[in-house]
Amino acid sequence: MKFGKKYAESIKAFDKTKQYDVSEAMDVVLATAKAKFDETIEFHTKLGVDPKQADQQVRGVIVLPNGTGKNVKVLVIAKGEKADIAEKAGADFVGAEEIIAKIQNENWFDYDVVITTPDMMGMVGRIARLLGPKGLMPNPKSGTVTPDVEKAIKDVKAGKVEYRLDKTAVIHCSIGKKSFGKEKLIENYNALLDAIVKAKPAAAKGQYIKSISLASTMGPGVKVQVKQ
Repeated sequence: MKFGKKYAESIKAFDKTKQYDVSEAMDVVLATAKAKFDETIEFHTKLGVDPKQADQQVRGVIVLPNGTGKNVKVLVIAKGEKADIAEKAGADFVGAEEIIAKIQNENWFDYDVVITTPDMMGMVGRIARLLGPKGLMPNPKSGTVTPDVEKAIKDVKAGKVEYRLDKTAVIHCSIGKKSFGKEKLIENYNALLDAIVKAKPAAAKGQYIKSISLASTMGPGVKVQVKQ
């Protein structure tokens, strides 16, 4: 694979085989984030679980202490009083049947998170095949199917992220922007890692956290020391 000049220079700036403590790793990640835009800092961890087993799933949500730095557009599918509450709470889009129809007929996906009330799930189920592949389907476990739409909206806007295992037993998550600076990024890193550790399934055996790496959007991955 051919890399760009900046990426090639970044790889030479550190030891790819070494595991750094999180402070050193973050220094390297920030130093190698050389794009002209405010790069996202990414967290990746390989877990010692079997994602094919229902009792070894790892999934949850956390509001990062310093947010994500992303302006998240929220769609709320609700009616009546809940719709009014959603609008006042800062939802970017609010609707019911007409929103469902817009998604079905226009392939409309100009939003990042979908929140709905439990009574609307039957209707939302009609577009599950459209929302699901894009990771937008509301789910009680992620707090996006709830009667308390106001709290759900505020949590998302404040920097709530969902972490979940993929098919290769890896969790990928953003923990902020380069502009946050080292201290805030490490606070977000520690909060996310603590949540993942606490979510360890009872059925998981052996070493739980296999590896961790940090990277910026356009930069190389940097290995972080794993403490068991």
